[in-house]
Amino acid sequence: MVFLIALLLGLVQGLCEFLPVSSSGHLFLVAKLTQGAVNEDYFGSFFTVMLHVATLIAVIFVYREQVLSILRRPLQKLTLHLIIATLPTVVFALILKKWDALDAWLEAGNFLGFSFLLTTVFLTVSELLSRRRKPRKSLATMRWTDALAIGGMQAIGVLPGVSRSGSTIAGALTCGLDRKSAADFSFLMSIPAILGGLVLEVLKLVKNPQALESIMTLPYWGAMLIAMLAAAISGYFAVRFMIRLVTKKGLLGFAIYTGVLGVVVILLQVFRLMGFGFTPFGG
Repeated sequence: MVFLIALLLGLVQGLCEFLPVSSSGHLFLVAKLTQGAVNEDYFGSFFTVMLHVATLIAVIFVYREQVLSILRRPLQKLTLHLIIATLPTVVFALILKKWDALDAWLEAGNFLGFSFLLTTVFLTVSELLSRRRKPRKSLATMRWTDALAIGGMQAIGVLPGVSRSGSTIAGALTCGLDRKSAADFSFLMSIPAILGGLVLEVLKLVKNPQALESIMTLPYWGAMLIAMLAAAISGYFAVRFMIRLVTKKGLLGFAIYTGVLGVVVILLQVFRLMGFGFTPFGG
């Protein structure tokens, strides 16, 4: 059962990390709907971070030419923009670390339904704006202020249920980037964000020997490797699919999906159904 759940979580993470529907929100839904099958001894924060690392591998493979270019010439405009875009997320993560009550409230999923609806708003507004005006910027011509604004959208994407890829692509389109550049910058931004999350999680484990000991078992690593493999493979196809979709079709279909999902989750929260033993307003 543990390995089947691990496979399911890996597929959910790989697909939803790059589709604009929120991987964290869907992982939370899987945990709730399986009602205890996803226990935190196996599927805690470190497990989740390692799933993100698997999707990081997928991004690096798809964007290997751009990544190699940055490694060969780190002092270039794209590198600066990626650093600037990462800063708001770092600031927000530090605020959450200091404000334990807010962090716990978000982890409990009390805002989940509204977060899905917020994703809907981002996708809809950006799509309508991008259709009304001709895109005028690419990765080469975007400004540092654009990178900062898109980074702010990524910080909002830290909230469970708010799609990181959806919010950053929406921010890039609103800033006037063409569709291909918006998708490319969004996915490249995930690289420092995921690496930063990995570093923070490793530091937490080092400071907590009991938690570190709990993951040092062969079954745990077996389940995690299965999940990571599923996340990496599904993530690769999700990235390729999203690049084509954003470029040729648009995001309104995903806006409808997250809107319906948000309403359903709020109803489940209000009536405390299917394992949702809380309300969107706390309690």
